[in-house]
Amino acid sequence: MKFLAITLIVHAPDPVTGVKKPTGARFREVIENALLAEELGFDGFGVGERHERPFLSSSPPVVLSHIAALTSRIRLFTAVTTLSLLDPVRAYEDYATLDHLSAGRLDLIIGKGNGTAQRELFQVTPEDQWERNAESYALFRRIWREDRVTATPRFRPHLTGAEVWPRPLQHPVRVWHGSATSEESVDLAARYGDPLFSANVTHPIEPYAALVRHYRERWEHYGHDPARAVVGAGTAGFHTARTSQEAVAAYRPVFEANLALQKEMGVEPVFRTLEDFVERSSALIGSPQQVIDKVHRYHERFGHTVLHLQADAGGLTETQHRASLELFQSGVAPVLRREIPDPPFAWAPVLGPAPGPRDGSPAPAATPAHP
Repeated sequence: MKFLAITLIVHAPDPVTGVKKPTGARFREVIENALLAEELGFDGFGVGERHERPFLSSSPPVVLSHIAALTSRIRLFTAVTTLSLLDPVRAYEDYATLDHLSAGRLDLIIGKGNGTAQRELFQVTPEDQWERNAESYALFRRIWREDRVTATPRFRPHLTGAEVWPRPLQHPVRVWHGSATSEESVDLAARYGDPLFSANVTHPIEPYAALVRHYRERWEHYGHDPARAVVGAGTAGFHTARTSQEAVAAYRPVFEANLALQKEMGVEPVFRTLEDFVERSSALIGSPQQVIDKVHRYHERFGHTVLHLQADAGGLTETQHRASLELFQSGVAPVLRREIPDPPFAWAPVLGPAPGPRDGSPAPAATPAHP
């Protein structure tokens, strides 16, 4: 099993202390968390993309490029790239550049995104967002794989023999599909033979397990080898300590502050008590053995081989959060790595055959990069 640390770069008051960090300090915290993730042995670090309050994650290629310059091993993920909002040509340019700057350590997780404010900002409607997502991804894939592209998309200007630079390092970049509530993302992933990442962080397991089952069914429907289907999954919260009592006691102020915020915003809580949250959500809160057992319970339903944890302290103190991540890597991750398989592909740059040369000269050989 592989492990990611992920942040959406929420910029809000600390749920426990009420203190809101300045924007620059919040970005520095993200960078420090990425460095810590690499130091502790995480396999990947992800940065979300949101274009509305209270998030600072409107430009993940910039943030990930900065992280790429300061790290050497960890793979860099988007979580998620909102292709329904973006021009796929411009998105390709950003990520092909990042692909080179990171020496081929880039993975993308794509999705349509959500939120009324960001849809309005980009003039995307609920009625066309799925079609935009599918069209943008189809064009993005072609640009990554073809030296010249001719296409007549509906939602951006037509392309005629278009060349888009730079050409990428990875051939092609690995693309995951984020899945939260709808079968459209699941079907798109299965159609193209791409891995799925379940955003299973809001409800109990059942609706997410149903989407994962649908993904595997559609995967086979499209003629793919069932053994090659790959699923990742998230966590609604995380804190592990030497005993379950210590873990729950440390996390209780975080849960209660978040519950109060939901009520203040008029959001109906799904989990009304910390005990219910620990038991029925995807949160991993408890002793190392309890965390291991819960991941296995989810694995029985999902068959997932990649797991993400929150990169941010999220109301815990920095000392508590670091100690929790250290304990996860020393007492949890080694067991799960032994007992749950890795994805059926190399955790390394995808250096397959390059697209054909565009100017008659030999195509350059793929450059080996960090595994």
